[in-house]
Amino acid sequence: MAQESRIAQLEGAHRPSRSFWRDAFDFIRRDRLTVFAISVLLFFTLICVVMPVIFEKVLNLDVNSTSVRDSFKQPGEDGFILGTDQLGRDQFLRLIYGGRVSLTIAYLASTITVFIGITLGLLAGYYGRQVDDLISWGINTLSAIPPLFLLLIASAVWKPSTEVLVVVLAALGWVGTSRLVRGEVLSLKERDYVLAARALGASDFRILISHILPNVFSIVMVTMTIIAGNLILIESGLSYLGVGIQPPTPTWGNMLTDSRSYFVSGVHLVFTPGILIMITVLCFYLVGDGLRDALDPRRYQQ
Repeated sequence: MAQESRIAQLEGAHRPSRSFWRDAFDFIRRDRLTVFAISVLLFFTLICVVMPVIFEKVLNLDVNSTSVRDSFKQPGEDGFILGTDQLGRDQFLRLIYGGRVSLTIAYLASTITVFIGITLGLLAGYYGRQVDDLISWGINTLSAIPPLFLLLIASAVWKPSTEVLVVVLAALGWVGTSRLVRGEVLSLKERDYVLAARALGASDFRILISHILPNVFSIVMVTMTIIAGNLILIESGLSYLGVGIQPPTPTWGNMLTDSRSYFVSGVHLVFTPGILIMITVLCFYLVGDGLRDALDPRRYQQ
């Protein structure tokens, strides 16, 4: 019995230790709600990327093709899966194209936002002094101005388009991420492993990339999912105010806005983009909540 116990101890000693990321992946895999939310987002993204190509190259369908005699068709009527709008345009087709624009804004703008926030947060927290003062001044200045006013000004100066909206949203949305990263770096740069790397002659760039960035990456991943969901709501809000992407380019936001006048004659025009916005934003938030739990180091401490 003692020999078997000794063998078990030796096997345990030689068993490779599990990494933090492997534990986090296993936690997410067991979280059915998070897996479901990720699956829904991947499904929406795949459909919105692949289907427009099939519509254009294979079926020769035009998203802006109008037919007044087909206006306000109900879902399933005359072969229209989700009906038609006031101009006889296929609602299903427009939702696919609108999803491509809305998700492009969410993914691109959130990625650029996080990149700017990480970069400025790392520099401000690590170098401090004049660098920190300059970046903190920018953070405080943008935080003091209501973002809606800046978005309205930007929309008035530049014609709203997907590219312009991505750049404007990213340029105004990095403040929260930068402040969060800066606070973490101020704590991390005084840790023993960072001081040891500096004593061994590691460059600032190597310390930032190899020792500090991996420790703030988990926080940034959670923030990015929340930002992506918020950007879809912001795009919808701008469309409601009339300063978002203008028709005939479809987005879920301007489709929902345009349907306000036809709530009685075409109620399906209201529900379909509204439900897609609600599901997509909810899934982004659920993924962020799942990542927050999975990437919490305290969960794996014995």
